[in-house]
Amino acid sequence: MTRQMKNDTTFKELKKSGYTDKTINQEIQANLIAKIKAKEPVFEGLYGYEDTVIPQLKKAILASHHINLLGLRGQAKTRIARSMVNLLDEYMPIVKGSEINDSPFQPISKYARDLIAELGDETPISWVHRSDRFFEKLATPDVNIADLIGDIDPIKAATLKLPYSDERVLHYGMIPRANRSIFVLNELPDLQARIQVSLFNILQEGDIQIRGFQLRMPLDIQFVFTANPEDYTNRGSIVTPLKDRIGSQIFTHYPKSVELAKQITEQEALISPEDRDKIQISDLAKNLLEEVAFVARDSEYVDAKSGVSARLTISAMENLFAAAKLRLLETGSEKTSIRLLDFMSIIPSITGKIELVYEGEQEGADHVAKILIDDAIMVQFESLFPRIPKLEKEGLKTPYTDIIQWFNSNHLELNYADTDKEFYKKLNSIKPLTTLIEDNVPELDENEQNFCKELVLWALTISKKLDKSENTSAFNFESVGIGQFFRS
Repeated sequence: MTRQMKNDTTFKELKKSGYTDKTINQEIQANLIAKIKAKEPVFEGLYGYEDTVIPQLKKAILASHHINLLGLRGQAKTRIARSMVNLLDEYMPIVKGSEINDSPFQPISKYARDLIAELGDETPISWVHRSDRFFEKLATPDVNIADLIGDIDPIKAATLKLPYSDERVLHYGMIPRANRSIFVLNELPDLQARIQVSLFNILQEGDIQIRGFQLRMPLDIQFVFTANPEDYTNRGSIVTPLKDRIGSQIFTHYPKSVELAKQITEQEALISPEDRDKIQISDLAKNLLEEVAFVARDSEYVDAKSGVSARLTISAMENLFAAAKLRLLETGSEKTSIRLLDFMSIIPSITGKIELVYEGEQEGADHVAKILIDDAIMVQFESLFPRIPKLEKEGLKTPYTDIIQWFNSNHLELNYADTDKEFYKKLNSIKPLTTLIEDNVPELDENEQNFCKELVLWALTISKKLDKSENTSAFNFESVGIGQFFRS
């Protein structure tokens, strides 16, 4: 829904309306306090941060601090910064035509001061919506002082016939243009040290220097910085005097439970309502997807310092639905459900989201992705079923003996493109498997029990009780040692 524009007014009418001029800190604090008193949510969609990050954010705002959000990639740092816009007033009055959002009550640019001196109460006032009071810049090594602070504009000087000593020849950079706004500088350690130095006075004293041109310009900005702890050693660092000027440093973190991770993925994954209606996904499949990220964060093959972004499971969820949608298109079916077999389609989501250590590089990204999926499968399997014994004792029956023996005279081919009817007819032909499911997870619905059947077969192959082979369109499950016989 588009916002309704607010009509221009005059300085006289603005004062008559009873408008009170506030600094951005006062404005954000007032709106935060109002939301807290009304028991309204302040930062929505930040699952898992309710008792950690969000209370620290509230305190930093109440303390009028600039904020540094420190955490690994995919920990919602930018989302937090963007959500602060909701704490701004809906509209803010500025001197019409001002490049730097001059308040008519406290003008700081020569343009605004001269206009108010000339027109007084008849100075035209325009309104800026809060969505236009958010400025964001990615700190890359090529960012220069002109980008952030500004530079002398020789074309302005020539057009206006002004000397370079005149303030009107300045071209303001992003920071002065963010006056009375929120300015987010992402990946701060990537900013060159000499550029970081240029922020000292802005944060503390409020003056800027452009090519020796020194202005006392008390900019009113809420700064939010983001940084990755890895950057302190691998790519750059935040210079100490700058860190000293940032009031609050808040550490972010990954979700601490599968349930929280599921909420984040559900919120962020781009899946159409039509696809959600046609494709059913069980809670077990959702849990398994999140478990892949959890095991990746503890894997010996993955660089823990780099982290495993929440974007891994978001992208993986989208790939799961894409695999199921492709099946619907190829089979002409109306509906389908997510299968364990479909999890092979998330491998590209894993390989693109993890940084491997040396041992992982030796294994290869695709192979590591399959290991992570297998590890996640075993975590979920062992939460539902008895552990598979490593050694079979002669004459001693285990819960899996009948299933393993079934494969002594049978083999199973599960095809990606099978319709649900064909796919589950094959799984249901293994009577000992159905019995195991009924004995251990009778409370699960039919869709989850079907998923469990695949889970058991996969766990038996990981535990080397069955053989599993893969071709371009299917997986074959067979007894250990006779797989070659069936494949031939």
